[in-house]
Amino acid sequence: MLLAIDVGNTNITIGVYDGEKLEGIFRLMSKSSKTSDEYGVMIKGMLEAKGLDPKKIEAAIIASVVPNLMHSLVSGIYKYFNVKVINVGPGIKTGIKIGAENPKEVGADRIVDAVAAYELYGGPVLVIDFGTATTYDFVTEDGTLSAAITSPGIRICANALWNEAAKLPQIEIKKPKSILAKETISSMQAGLVYGYIGQTEYIIEKVKEETKIPDLKVVATGGLGKIIFDETKKIDVYNKDLTLEGLRLIYNKQ
Repeated sequence: MLLAIDVGNTNITIGVYDGEKLEGIFRLMSKSSKTSDEYGVMIKGMLEAKGLDPKKIEAAIIASVVPNLMHSLVSGIYKYFNVKVINVGPGIKTGIKIGAENPKEVGADRIVDAVAAYELYGGPVLVIDFGTATTYDFVTEDGTLSAAITSPGIRICANALWNEAAKLPQIEIKKPKSILAKETISSMQAGLVYGYIGQTEYIIEKVKEETKIPDLKVVATGGLGKIIFDETKKIDVYNKDLTLEGLRLIYNKQ
């Protein structure tokens, strides 16, 4: 079995694959630092809680945007599972080309998402990841990650709203019954959700216009992406496990 680990700014998402089958998904907070022993014990315990045998783990692959966690996390996996850990970065075979001016600046998560979207759905494709930041990555027909757009994520926008305005409360991010809100909480939800739908649709249309590909396929992932996907016809596919799938695909290429 394979541990596929996506280290994001908010969460560490761990997928366990048996061949192509995703057997389980686990999450840890990435903002709290842990020792290698803590990571090892927690991951092992989560596997056992789901009825998965830690002794069957044969390899691990990690895509990380949080460098400070890597030493403890990698050490914990090696110590408790005794397997080789592949880190997605320079020198790793991915199957796509990086068209950025400085390829080293491209985040591992964006590369992994691009690989998954291109291999699962074909190119050209625009892949959107609704994470801590919302990222839009354009992959050409020949598999080149040629352009990228980055905007604040929905939760960042929400945090800014209630942290910077003293009288506005923290709220659940969800679509209200109507955009014509009559009280504070639903008015904030309307602004956040409908405002983000509008931003997403405009960026998609602008990418289609500048690439001159009106039928460009759009694939989305990320925790809050389902809210947006359900409210727009501009996104063709929502795959909540896209990043983990990309990690599996990259591992198979090594």
